[in-house]
Amino acid sequence: MFILIKDIPNYVNQEITIKGWLYNKRSSGKIAFLELRDGTGFIQAVVVKSGVKDQIWADVEKTTQESSIIVTGNITKHPKQEDTYELQVTNYQLLQVAEEYPITKKEHGPEFLLDNRHLWLRSKKQWAIMKIRDEVFFALQSFLREENFTRVDAPILQPTSCEDTSELFEIDFFGEPVYLTQSGQLYIEAAEMSLGRVYDFGPVFRAEKSKTRKHLNEFWMMDAELPFASLEDMMDFIEKMIKRLTSDVLSHCHEELEILERDIKPLEHVHDSGFLRMKHKEVIEQLNQKFSANLTLVDDIGAPEEDMLAKLYNVPVFVTDWPAEIKAFYMPHFMDGNIERVRSVDLVGIEGYGELAGGAEREHDFEKLVAVMKKRNYNLEDYQWYLDLRRYGSVPHSGFGLGLERLISWFCGIHHVRETIPFPRMINRVRP
Repeated sequence: MFILIKDIPNYVNQEITIKGWLYNKRSSGKIAFLELRDGTGFIQAVVVKSGVKDQIWADVEKTTQESSIIVTGNITKHPKQEDTYELQVTNYQLLQVAEEYPITKKEHGPEFLLDNRHLWLRSKKQWAIMKIRDEVFFALQSFLREENFTRVDAPILQPTSCEDTSELFEIDFFGEPVYLTQSGQLYIEAAEMSLGRVYDFGPVFRAEKSKTRKHLNEFWMMDAELPFASLEDMMDFIEKMIKRLTSDVLSHCHEELEILERDIKPLEHVHDSGFLRMKHKEVIEQLNQKFSANLTLVDDIGAPEEDMLAKLYNVPVFVTDWPAEIKAFYMPHFMDGNIERVRSVDLVGIEGYGELAGGAEREHDFEKLVAVMKKRNYNLEDYQWYLDLRRYGSVPHSGFGLGLERLISWFCGIHHVRETIPFPRMINRVRP
């Protein structure tokens, strides 16, 4: 009977068959311990030389790391470890003997591992990260469906910029310049006026020449739009969403978090605590006071400042009311003394993981939106279709984007975001 390793606890004292790969092997010459994996999990198989045919033992001895195998045996509980099982081997089929595997137990540098990313994905830690990525993907879409969102996929090829063309990859589209999307926001705003709550989820591209641990040039973004929602309504929603995702990872990824040696106390604390809400100017004042940051009231809050903020608070912080000059054109403006600000928000995570989500109210007044676009020298002709959304049934609404890899990096407790995506694309890497 062929089963998956994840279902092993249901087959104690029964003979079953597993199809997979050899992850690790130890042998004394009389007994061999084989660590098997099949994509759903890992299990130790025990082969006793005196208890199997000579040919089986010979095949076991010549099986190398990552060789593909079919193993039959009886499931028993581990004699010493709780909730752990072993496979007592009775039959063994060697499908393919792997060549000498390039990734060994010795320490390898990151460039070597990334050059061999197609093989590095087989390691336990990378397996655990990809499983958590899958859980977050599923949990996010499940949550949005429960909250009455409809998925609408925005085009990857876009004729205009959502924010800044200097950060876009331009390509030739049959003689016309177009850009790889940096966000599906403008398009799902259009769908919002038909379907109500909507979101898109897919790859986006940024041409930033950045080499920091938090940046990728291709990553996955979820953009969501909430009609008739204020900035405060949206922050309530984002907090509820982050807590739900945290709960699902904690509930469904025990093995993966243990493999990654992730301290789950910070995750539990975020799940159980209220998020803070602070205005941009309040954050600037605190950072200047606590860290002598020398920031002005119109400065951006980048990675160094986010790290400072994380040292002050052990819960995520919503930073609102940003200077208009450093934010996108579609946000409502207001005056705060002599500083023009916008109704926007960034959610800064704990433990130094930086911005997890960012959003804003959308300017729904046609004349005000046009005025801002003219002030920024936008070509209005390129945005006529977007302006139509303000001509026909415009409503107050808010929306936000969530970077999948940043969130996974935090859940997993790993330093570099490049490990959270199967094949990272960065300024210095486009292979394999």
